Amino acid sequence: MERRRFRLLGDRLAACLTGGLAFLAAGLVLLIMLALWMHAQPLLRVRPLVGLLGSSEWRPLGGEFGLRPFIIGTIWVTGLAMVLAVPLCLLCAIYLAEYAPRRLRELTKPLIDLLAGIPSVVYGLWGVQMVVPLIREVVVPWARESRLPLLATDNPTGYSVLAGGIVLAVMVFPVIISVTEEVIRAVPDGLREAALALGATRWQMVKGVVLRRSLPGVIAAVVLGFSRAFGETMAVMMVVGNVPQIPRSILDAAYPLPALIANNYGEMMSIPLYDAALLTAALVLLLLVLAFTLIARLVLLRAVRRAA
Repeated sequence: MERRRFRLLGDRLAACLTGGLAFLAAGLVLLIMLALWMHAQPLLRVRPLVGLLGSSEWRPLGGEFGLRPFIIGTIWVTGLAMVLAVPLCLLCAIYLAEYAPRRLRELTKPLIDLLAGIPSVVYGLWGVQMVVPLIREVVVPWARESRLPLLATDNPTGYSVLAGGIVLAVMVFPVIISVTEEVIRAVPDGLREAALALGATRWQMVKGVVLRRSLPGVIAAVVLGFSRAFGETMAVMMVVGNVPQIPRSILDAAYPLPALIANNYGEMMSIPLYDAALLTAALVLLLLVLAFTLIARLVLLRAVRRAA
């Protein structure tokens, strides 16, 4: 009896400890949000948050701290990165999980995982040396001849939304590919065999059975990649141009929120409103990521219900 009582007591202590750590991890988000809110108060007392989000004027020395160009720039760069990355990552994961020979998969997986460990500054340097010159010398001249609205620009430098999107897409490749491949491989082989036994081709089996069963996990992988891209700072800051304007095309320069904070915080801490503006930008960035994560969570729950 005593031994059983000690075991039950140990189980309760373990449950309390793990539960407390789980609540602590969740509470860190609220603590970070509260800290940013408190330090942003000097600006929010004189400029309402709605006004900051709707204003396009960024003149810190004149007391104007409009965040709209930076928010839209962040959405442009991240959205383009996901448009480029998701189809390629999904097809790559399907090939590795369903079609690739075992030896090729064992050779490829470590190389893909290696991409996740490369520092972001290295990606930024690669973007400056390879992507930006390619856009400047090839894409911009072609865009001027094509006269497509999405490619219309007067920016000849190559530092643009497109450069940032390409670099970010490459950075999220390993995250989305690795998670998606593991999710696809976790689908029971019995479902594959049943589909093939009914006369389905291999691609029909993958499209109609495997992807449908693994859809919640694929959505989770995309959300994880989006979160990685949304908050990326160094690599994007080096290739996106850092011009506080609302981009009209993917060849225009932009200035995402993470780059704004990284470029200016520390230098302007002696100016109270400027310091508060950068912390307000950090708060807005956190709220945007939180909003997207909640929306993605709702989509994921709906996908799980449909798959069930």
